[in-house]
Amino acid sequence: MRALVYEAFGTRPAVQTVPDPDPTPGGVVVEVGASGVCRSDWHGWMGHDPDIRLPHVPGHELAGTIVAVGAQVTAFRVGERVTVPFVAGCGRCGPCRAGDQQVCHAQFQPGFTHWGSFAQFVALEHADQNLVRLPGSMDFATAASLGCRFSTAFRAVSQQGRVQGGEWVAVHGCGGVGLSAIQIARSLGARVIAVDIDDTKLALAAQLGAEHTLNATRTPDVPAAITDLSGGGAHLSLDALGHPQTLVNSVLCLRTRGRHVQVGLLLAEHSRPAVPMDRVIGRELQLLGSHGMAAHTYPQMLGMIERGLLNPAALIGQRIDLDGAADALTGMNAFTGTGVTVIDRF
Repeated sequence: MRALVYEAFGTRPAVQTVPDPDPTPGGVVVEVGASGVCRSDWHGWMGHDPDIRLPHVPGHELAGTIVAVGAQVTAFRVGERVTVPFVAGCGRCGPCRAGDQQVCHAQFQPGFTHWGSFAQFVALEHADQNLVRLPGSMDFATAASLGCRFSTAFRAVSQQGRVQGGEWVAVHGCGGVGLSAIQIARSLGARVIAVDIDDTKLALAAQLGAEHTLNATRTPDVPAAITDLSGGGAHLSLDALGHPQTLVNSVLCLRTRGRHVQVGLLLAEHSRPAVPMDRVIGRELQLLGSHGMAAHTYPQMLGMIERGLLNPAALIGQRIDLDGAADALTGMNAFTGTGVTVIDRF
């Protein structure tokens, strides 16, 4: 099969011909119909993820068709159209038994713990516990965008953030996760303030439902501006970028007993940032992490998409082929694109 491979961290990957994968007894092989290009893939390529072993094929936002199944798989068959959360649970550990596969102690992550979906085929483990059947009306590019950014944002807003209609939600960073969170929060009845440094991204945020937008480069005090616009501070605020400054701004913009959800990854030199704990204690704020979404919780999100309440396809920006994936991956940290870049030709 053709796959994008990197031999060393930080060096340019290249499309190579590598052996086709075989399914494990509990796994399947999926012919990839589409794969998103995510900043998490960039972090992996840079060497920020200790699970990656070289050489490596990135890619964790995927959708496609099952072409082979292992002997122990009972719930899925060849020919079914599926996607998978970017964190797949083992099904045996304590968190998995509690329904929290997104924090499984022995998690399988395509594109990190194993080779990923920047390839014609990808092998997926623990299929019965983690695969998600696609609605017939959903194309592969839209489905691929659910695998990390949209599903992560959905859980961050609705499950971890527990947003309620009429609440103010601040979203810091209008990349794929942030734009997804804006659309989801608005669909659930919240009033949204979007923050970024790119006017093009802020314009798209407004189209997706943000009531107010703030360009952080022209706003001297972002938390104060959010407090003024919301009449006292956000009820829920998300750092969708993953940077010490956006984390601090997210915490400081909350009203009393507000909720901060950390969605963007803080890795490498940013992994242990300073947090304004005086404000957390004095206002009884809640600090929450959000790491993917378990497969069994997908039906609520898929149902909202089918009813037209959510439109993840609106977040798709560029559609590229596998030969363009190296440029897309290595350029992720420049934050030049708008929306989600999807590989849909292999």
